Amino acid sequence: MSRSPFNGATIVFDLDGTLIDTAPDLIGATNHVLAGLSLPPRPAAAVQPWISFGARRMIEEALNQSGTTQSQTQIDKLLEIFLDHYEANIARGSRPFPHVLDEISRLAGAGARLAICTNKREALTFKLLDALQMTPRFAAIVGRDTLSVSKPDPGHLIGTIERAGGRLEHAIMVGDSAVDVATARAAGVPVVGVSFGYSDVPMSDLDPDVTIDTYANLSAVLERLFTTAA
Repeated sequence: MSRSPFNGATIVFDLDGTLIDTAPDLIGATNHVLAGLSLPPRPAAAVQPWISFGARRMIEEALNQSGTTQSQTQIDKLLEIFLDHYEANIARGSRPFPHVLDEISRLAGAGARLAICTNKREALTFKLLDALQMTPRFAAIVGRDTLSVSKPDPGHLIGTIERAGGRLEHAIMVGDSAVDVATARAAGVPVVGVSFGYSDVPMSDLDPDVTIDTYANLSAVLERLFTTAA
């Protein structure tokens, strides 16, 4: 019997826009902030490209689109309002992307270690994964404040792989943004880009090792990458 290419492998996923479609709840929190300023809600398409830049940037862009500016002190206050609302509604509309649960089960069954490296705050990451009953599936879950660095610093990804018990030379990153691609490149790790995430530019323009349009073929894509690297 041939040895599985996933034995001892570590597959590290970004979270928002990669594993889970969190846009409905993040956009909802943004529009909650706008409502508190008596501003109309922004359409999802106008806010979604800024998700990968974080909550503060989402707020700033939504304000700009509304023709409004606020001081950094006021934005600090708006960020707290955003986070309070988001935490209270963290899994109201957020769901794993199609085929995610089947594929990560298949990969784990074939011997892979699974991990998450996200710039989402650690507490919010665990709260979301707990709500979706996904936490036990991962050997390591590392948020933006878990370590002393965060993406695009390669130490964030390297630290995640180490916490999962994996090896850098037998790991792959899966992400949806320029930050994910840059982090993987800096760490010397192959990267799979998903085309359906929250990137502000097309994933194909970011030149990942492979771009996928669906998780239905993820295990086959990863097997090819691991076999090529071996």
